[in-house]
Order: sequence, then C-alpha cells, then structure tokens
Amino acid sequence: MTPVPVTRRDFLSAALLAPAAFAFQSGARLIGTVALGNPGGAPVPSFGRLLGSGLDARLFTDLSLLGGPAGDPAFRAGSQESAIRVPQSAIDPQSAVRNPQSESLVTPNDRFFVRTAVPSTLTQTAPWTIRVGGLVHTPVDLALTALEPFAARGGRYLMECSGNVDQTNYGLMSAADWEGVPLGAVLDRVRAAASAYRVLVSGVDEEAARPMTSVPGASWIFSRDDLQRALLAVRMNGAPLPRDHGFPARLVVPGWYGCACIKWVDRIKLVADEAPATTQMREFAARTHQSPRAGPRGDGPPAAMPALARDFTPAVIDTAAMPIRVEKWLIEGRLAYRITGIIWGGDRPTNALSIRFRSGQPWVPVDDCPMPASTLTWSLWSHVWRPEAPGRYQIVLRVNDPAIRTRRLDIFFYVREIDIDDV
Repeated sequence: MTPVPVTRRDFLSAALLAPAAFAFQSGARLIGTVALGNPGGAPVPSFGRLLGSGLDARLFTDLSLLGGPAGDPAFRAGSQESAIRVPQSAIDPQSAVRNPQSESLVTPNDRFFVRTAVPSTLTQTAPWTIRVGGLVHTPVDLALTALEPFAARGGRYLMECSGNVDQTNYGLMSAADWEGVPLGAVLDRVRAAASAYRVLVSGVDEEAARPMTSVPGASWIFSRDDLQRALLAVRMNGAPLPRDHGFPARLVVPGWYGCACIKWVDRIKLVADEAPATTQMREFAARTHQSPRAGPRGDGPPAAMPALARDFTPAVIDTAAMPIRVEKWLIEGRLAYRITGIIWGGDRPTNALSIRFRSGQPWVPVDDCPMPASTLTWSLWSHVWRPEAPGRYQIVLRVNDPAIRTRRLDIFFYVREIDIDDV
C-alpha cells in the first residue's frame, strides 16, 4: 500500500483508529509519546504491581494503555523516534476501529486498580455465607453457592477510588465487565420489620490493624433506592473475582465511588432510618463531596460533616474528563500533538467537551468527542494540538453544559501538565 498525504481533516476523522493502523493507511508518522503529569519530577509509581498490603495496599492502572500504542515500549513516554511497527490486525480497517465499548477499554484483572488488598485475617472463603439481618422478621444466612446460579451479566462499569489524587497518573480507576446477583434479589429473601429503614453492607476487614493510610471498618449505608442497579458481584471479566478484588463476593454500585463498593461482603443489615454514618462513610466524606462549604456563596470554611447516614448524599461520580496520552506526529511535514483522553461519570451522556492549555487562553471545543454510549464506563476522545511555543502547559477540560454537574472539573482536579520541547 502506497502512503498518501494526510490532511488535518483526514487525521481528525481517523482519530479513533489504532495509531499504528492509521499510520499504515495514511502515511502520517507517529514519532512517539510525550510524558504527562509529572509535576516537580515526582516519581511515577510502578503500574500493575501491588505495593504494600492490607489497607495500605495500592495498585495503579496505566491509563495511557487505553486505545493506543503505549503498550508498545517503543512509544512509551520519552522514547526516541522509531519506525512504526504495524501489527497484522492493523491492516484490517474493521479491527482497527476503536469502539468505546470494545474490549480495548476493559481493564484486565491483573491491572485493575487496588485500593485495599485482601485482609490477612481472611483465610477461609469456603463455604461463604452472608448474614442478612437487622430490622427483619427472620434473619437468614445465605450460602453464596445457593446464590451463584442466579448470577447474570451486570454490565461494564467503571470504578474509581474517591482518593484518586496522584497527579502523575490518576491510576486508581479501571473498568471491568461484572457478573453477579442483583442486590435487590438478595434483599427480597427477607421481610423488613420496619416501614422506614436503610441498608448497611459490610465486608471483612482487619479491625485490629493500624494502617497508615486508612481506617479499619468496611461498611456503607444506603437507601433501598440507591441499590436499584447494585450487584453482589462474583465474577469479573469472565473469571471469579480475584482475592484482592473481593473474592468471593463484593458489592458493585454502578456510578458510585469505589469506597462504597464493599469487598468481601459477609453481612447485610437493615438498620433504622436514623442510623449514624459508618466510620468508612466518615473517612471518605470529603472525597465524596459530603462537606459543602459554608457561606452564602459556598466560599466559607467546610461545613460540619453529616452525623446520620441518611444525610449523606449518594457517593456518585460526576461527569469528568482528562487526557491520558499525548502522541507526537509528523503530518504534512509539520509536528502535531494528538491528545487522547477519557470522559466518564454523570447521569447523562455529553460530548460538549472543551479544552485549554494555559490559564487565560481561550477554551476550544475538543475535536473528536463521540457521544458516550454509557456514563457508567469511560469513552475516548481526541484532540489535535499545535503548541505556539516550547514550554510547560496545563491540559484542562470542562463541560459546556451548565445542567451537568462537574464538581471535580470545577476545581481543576484532573489537570495534567506537559513539557513541550519541539513545535
């Protein structure tokens, strides 16, 4: 196949092609990638490797691998210019298209982020029973083996740690295909003894531990309506849950932060409507936007944390977006940078995404942002950028729809810095 000149219009229309395939078909040349988000030279954590143990454990997902060439060492950040290596699959245009719902956007189990590893006290997982009690007429002990035949595919859901704050990677976020039993079906096994109640879900934890980064006590209290889409998950990406992801059973609440998605579930309890917030709810209150600021304009000191679980707002993920990779291309003899990013969260899809590169510069619409098929997982967007001069830039996103809540974008939470040497 003879390469043909590529225009910027062609480049944008092929934004969701695999980069190697696009280079093969168009003649555009991918030079490499440029490092993102390393303010002050902060060390980047090892990706895909569990660091620490118990409540102090972390495993970071490398988001730059999503839908792009970063899996090839030749294109990792800081790599030298190298020839494009075209896989056989890239020759088939059908295999090159990046569908937001394709398998390329599923995080493999061994790379899915970990915020807390399996407790050292959890040595026996079979037989596994879940106690369903509290304000019920007759408590029951449900054997997981009796529930598993009712497990079904739930969906592809993104999960993000509410403490996903590492500016070098924001890697406490992943997406998987989950299977399990609807939690509503589990709750239907008992009859409530009160007209007003809430649902407490608890999991095994190292209560006697003295961790440095968290507080023991894995539980969250929900309204029944909060749990309409919730799953008691038993499988992840077609395989049994890994131990660090809650085996043999974990709660998955689509669209909620991971702190509410309790792992190693062993107890479900109906509690009074005036039940106090749990230690876990209090620990993550600020990160789940439970402490609004006082004052008529919301610019005063943080208000008091809610004491009762019913006064907590749902720990849902707002619409958010950020860049995950910057590719350096040679197009028509000129350098250009293609920024690939993700958009996720919220309660309704949007593609009204704008981007800017320095404070005070104008916002411009993102070049290619397909309407997401779902807000419960991530979707890709891309933008071609030609910087005006070498230097350090800050890539910031916003949503141009005042009806869509974007609390983290509003405070520039996911800003990524980049140093450009060549223009």
